[in-house]
Amino acid sequence: MMADTVWILDGNNFVLSDGSGDILTDRVGGFFQFDTRCLSHWQLTLNGEQLHALAVTEPNYFRLRFFLVPGSPTHYVDAKVSVIRERCIAGSGFEERVTVLNHDRKAVDFRVRLAVDSDFAPVYAIIAQPMERSGRVYRHVEEGRLRLGYEREKFRRETTITSSEPVRFDEYGLTYDVRVGPHGRWSTLLRVDGLVLRPDGEDTRAHTVPHRVRSAEQLQSDLDRWVARAPRLSCDWEALNRTYRRSLLNLAGLRFTPLGLPDVAMPAAGLPWAATISGRDSILCSLQSLSVAPELAVATLRMLALNQGSVLDDFRDEEPGKIVRQFRYGELSAFEERPESPYYGSADATPLYVILLDEYERWSGDAGLVMQLEDTARAALAWIDEYGDIMGDGYVWYQSRNERTGLVNQGWKESPDAISYRDGTLPGLPRATCELQGYAYDAKMRGARLARVFWNDPAYADRLEREAAALKERFNRDFWVTDGEYFALALEPDGRQVDALSSNMGHLLWSGIVDESRAERVAGHLLSPRLFSGWGVRTLAKGEGRYNPLGYHVGAVWPFDNSLIAWGLRRYGFLAEAGMIAEGIIDAANYFGGGLPESIAGYDRDRTGYPVSYPTANSPQAVATGAPFLLLRVLMGLEPIGDELVVSPALPSRFGRIELLDIPGRWGRRDAIGNARQPLRG
Repeated sequence: MMADTVWILDGNNFVLSDGSGDILTDRVGGFFQFDTRCLSHWQLTLNGEQLHALAVTEPNYFRLRFFLVPGSPTHYVDAKVSVIRERCIAGSGFEERVTVLNHDRKAVDFRVRLAVDSDFAPVYAIIAQPMERSGRVYRHVEEGRLRLGYEREKFRRETTITSSEPVRFDEYGLTYDVRVGPHGRWSTLLRVDGLVLRPDGEDTRAHTVPHRVRSAEQLQSDLDRWVARAPRLSCDWEALNRTYRRSLLNLAGLRFTPLGLPDVAMPAAGLPWAATISGRDSILCSLQSLSVAPELAVATLRMLALNQGSVLDDFRDEEPGKIVRQFRYGELSAFEERPESPYYGSADATPLYVILLDEYERWSGDAGLVMQLEDTARAALAWIDEYGDIMGDGYVWYQSRNERTGLVNQGWKESPDAISYRDGTLPGLPRATCELQGYAYDAKMRGARLARVFWNDPAYADRLEREAAALKERFNRDFWVTDGEYFALALEPDGRQVDALSSNMGHLLWSGIVDESRAERVAGHLLSPRLFSGWGVRTLAKGEGRYNPLGYHVGAVWPFDNSLIAWGLRRYGFLAEAGMIAEGIIDAANYFGGGLPESIAGYDRDRTGYPVSYPTANSPQAVATGAPFLLLRVLMGLEPIGDELVVSPALPSRFGRIELLDIPGRWGRRDAIGNARQPLRG
């Protein structure tokens, strides 16, 4: 997220503005809906002067309040007028109440102007580069409203603006001329709606299965229920309490309802660039959040099953059994200028799907869903061997079928330069990154359990276990870098090790593919000064050819990455090391008001003294928001065993005492209490 940007949201309906509430054309803010920017300019002035914020309050994820005065900061003392903007998500758009307060002893005339415009840009065109567009933007002043629109053949989007008070509309905004009495006030309520139109001018949402559109009151009621259902946390270290509360609120806001599926609420990937269906991110966030909101896993598993690949489609990187990477609704998708609706360019979402299905059942006891999704899970497991194994050697590889617009890297580190040798050289294609092999191993082991316990297919279970064992043996031989004693980042097609030292091997501990004899060396690397910044594990180690502390996947610290690493360290018995990572990430969150960004810079903690947010990080982002929940699970040692929840706390001294009450699962509700063994360090 950009610095000094504030937001409100409900799934993929969101508004980004500056600290005064303005959306300016030369910036990346806006009112967004279904992967389109419905407003690109929304600027309030009073008597021609810009407004500056004295304070901004955020009551919750869908409401903001701005306290403003006109002019420069020198005018703030004894200002004779102030303005309050109150903004909230409502229905298919947002509402904004503008209130002008006259602090003078005499009546004053004011001109209130709201400049409005929209480019209806696709999200990709905003984050990547400007693009030629063949559609037309139109503006119509009608009785009681301003209507902005974009039309390209059958693709149409509109934004309508109405006001509760008399106003003069023109094509580029609204003007009020008002007189406010001594110590009086004037107020108007503005309503902004985004419309997804059919060629006949009707809103698409009115002709599909009813779409979830909620008023501000309904949002508040839903939020109250959401918080009441969540486990209650109490910790001696206030930073964890703050982060837990903020993560709960952000996760509530990220719940996304796809068109035509009103009863499904799965996590959208993140604001602002990924507020949509995302296979990998939705799966991982659901996995992280099982102890808080297991229902998210149900929605994610069902929605992704509906969009599972069924044919070979080079443009979309689709293959039978493959789980979707993302699904977008914008202009580029409608005209197939980019493979977005859906796009299958991820090699990890498919094994991760099986992992989530098994872990959800272990947590919830929901055998019915495992039975319903048997065909989906079997198809995903078949994809690992048939289409994932491009080289026929038993490993999962990736190479885009779409050479023009497909992703080059199809693991979670998607940047073009994310996979490299020590010296920075980029390997050839296809590529087999190490964490993909861990995911495949884990998916086969979990698939075997599902087949044996629920699908009544012991032969299939035996086969999956044999394949997993062979993969583990082969992997520990082929990926182990002997001169550094760590696992290679990837393999090239000729079997050469892509030998950069990276965070990916922490995922190997989580999956269980690492031989016990090598786990200690892996843990040592992860917590070494080259990888561990003091806040968390860097994506790429200092000293590697492409290392950059501000590199998205080549040096930054990702909270979600660290949550999986901590889980893996716990699995192999490295409790102190897992606690160090948890403490670093929670401490970093404290500097962001408890709301973790997608990633932070990889600078040494000793150098900066505080975490530096990655400049264009998504925030809130689903897997960053879910990271504290998984870290809490790791700290408290929460593991479902049969119908019981095992609690085995291992807390760094800074956390003191932790109480997590009413944890939902197959056991009903369970409390977990843990105490650090040493005194608090402050």
